[in-house]
Amino acid sequence: MAGPRIFISVAEQSADEHAASLVRAFREFHPDATFHGLAGPALRAEGCECIHDMTAKSAMAHAAYKRIPEVFGLLQKLKRIIKNGNFDAAVMVDSPALNLPIAKILRRRNVPVLYYIAPQTWAWGPKNWRNKRVRARVNKVACLWSFEEPYFRDAGIPATHVGHPTFDRLAEADVSDVRIAQLRGNASTVLTILPGSRKHVVEEVLPGQIEIAWALRGRFSRMNVVIVAANEDVKAIAQKLINKPGRRFDATIVSGEHDRAAAIRAADLCLAASGTVTLEIAYWGTPMIVMYQTPKWPYLLVGRWLIHTPFLSLPNILAGREIVPEYMPYYDSTGPIIAKTFEWLANPNTLARVRGELQEMIKGVTKPNAARNAAVELMQMLKT
Repeated sequence: MAGPRIFISVAEQSADEHAASLVRAFREFHPDATFHGLAGPALRAEGCECIHDMTAKSAMAHAAYKRIPEVFGLLQKLKRIIKNGNFDAAVMVDSPALNLPIAKILRRRNVPVLYYIAPQTWAWGPKNWRNKRVRARVNKVACLWSFEEPYFRDAGIPATHVGHPTFDRLAEADVSDVRIAQLRGNASTVLTILPGSRKHVVEEVLPGQIEIAWALRGRFSRMNVVIVAANEDVKAIAQKLINKPGRRFDATIVSGEHDRAAAIRAADLCLAASGTVTLEIAYWGTPMIVMYQTPKWPYLLVGRWLIHTPFLSLPNILAGREIVPEYMPYYDSTGPIIAKTFEWLANPNTLARVRGELQEMIKGVTKPNAARNAAVELMQMLKT
């Protein structure tokens, strides 16, 4: 008898990696399982049959509209594939703008749907109609955060807290003390910049981060600046900015998971684009300032009426209070950020306090074996 046939869908690089971990964990229960769907490189490496790859040109917020024609055509294609696919279950990973419409197609074909990395309806309003969509299209939600489980259950959506896979990856990380020492060198101050991985986000955020670093170099004579490049596109943008005529300055550009962790741990302070990387920074207990630069007028006209959470960065959301400064979803000037960065770097007591608060917050939100826990939820769904 053939093993279970699972449809899986990801649209972002990080989701692709988390989904690949789930596939590996699920095959501990069902070695003969096959996976098919929207897959990136990590899923394909696990043997997933790729119908379409959305991860190469992932987009956030206002940039997503450019992919509407691609998504519309893809949904029509998926209707035909799902109709004839004989899938036993499906896993949607993050990206609700894409995956909830796909989930609707699957449910119409009576395919049970597990949603891994839940839609953040708790942050966006109005919640009633958003949760109504989730309830109609998803059989169960595998939640990253403990507070999401009662939230979804109160909305009539079966949910289980499985943990965040980022913390499992970080728990296994082998960070070289030698590399940390190399990045610090003889500096009295180290500022690490993490501008994100999506090209359009980096183009919007990194110039401001470089501007901040440039302003601080005159105040800290022995400061090392480290820029973490998530990919070659980011590296090219960073090299262009630090070699800008008239404003050229030395900065170390690093890439790869181990160097990213070393750069975070070597830092006195990080300037980070909003996203999952802020969890990694918090995990290592490094103080940070979070930045995001979305177009101002679309946010003022639409976005501000939809956001229903007092904080926008993950560390502050999880803490329920402001631990780290966040300049989101846009900022008019880097002036206040420069002032705050200088204030923190000039005050070791502040940095020490924030390190302690981040470490305490992380202790309260981690749950081990997220991918395996999610795989158990998928296995149980197949039995019902």
